Amino acid sequence: MKPLFFAISLLFTWQSIASDETAQKAEPQTKAEQETKSEQKTEKSVPALEFIEGNTTATHTDARALKTDQQTTTEQAVNNPQEPVTTETAQPKVVAEEQKAAAQVDDSKVLGTQTPVPAEKPKTAQAKQEAVAEAEKAVNQAKEALTAKQQEKARQSRESMAVIEQVIAAYNARNIEAFIKMYDENVEFYAFPNELMFTGKEKLIARYGIMFKKLKCIKSSPIKRIVLGNIVIDHELSETCSQDPNVVDKRSEFVTSYQIENGKITKVLFFR
Repeated sequence: MKPLFFAISLLFTWQSIASDETAQKAEPQTKAEQETKSEQKTEKSVPALEFIEGNTTATHTDARALKTDQQTTTEQAVNNPQEPVTTETAQPKVVAEEQKAAAQVDDSKVLGTQTPVPAEKPKTAQAKQEAVAEAEKAVNQAKEALTAKQQEKARQSRESMAVIEQVIAAYNARNIEAFIKMYDENVEFYAFPNELMFTGKEKLIARYGIMFKKLKCIKSSPIKRIVLGNIVIDHELSETCSQDPNVVDKRSEFVTSYQIENGKITKVLFFR
């Protein structure tokens, strides 16, 4: 029995020793593997650092290149202002040049800002005589033009007044034919300010023809007359006889404006 127990004990002892040796051998391998893995991680981390350093170097290089391009573009804009500049750094300079050009705009032609330039004085007696002669000529031409205009206006005024004189004479004579002869075919009669009473000779005949037959006497006398070209304004006194031609039974004052064109009355305006 004892020999059997001794054999079993010896077996367990041998197995325990074998397990310790196996553990000792396995432990160095594990450390070696850990060292190997650590070296591998270190090797992998080195390229990453190099990559970062390379990017930093490239970034600084690009910044220097960009700054150099901007300086070159600015120099080109200064040396060649006519060439278009596309970079943002050159825009403030272009705006400044435009503002400077706007400030230098010539405003001497604005009304009220002109500086009168004195006329050159004649240097010789002959030049002085020529200048005086030219000035007198200009004055005479202006007078002639004004005189011609005034003469035309005076002629027109005389003709207009003659037409009104004939109308009043025909009115006082109650001669309807001579009266309507002085009016245009499309004459217009208005009551102040712009009320149209009637137009045309037919209505003129109907209105004044009946009045001429009905009344025994009619007399229109101008109190005051204003004539300006083709416009005649009469302040008139009107007297009529309804029963006896020698007895005036109605008197009234009124103002009448006549417009004359080509010897005919074209427009009449009554101020009542």
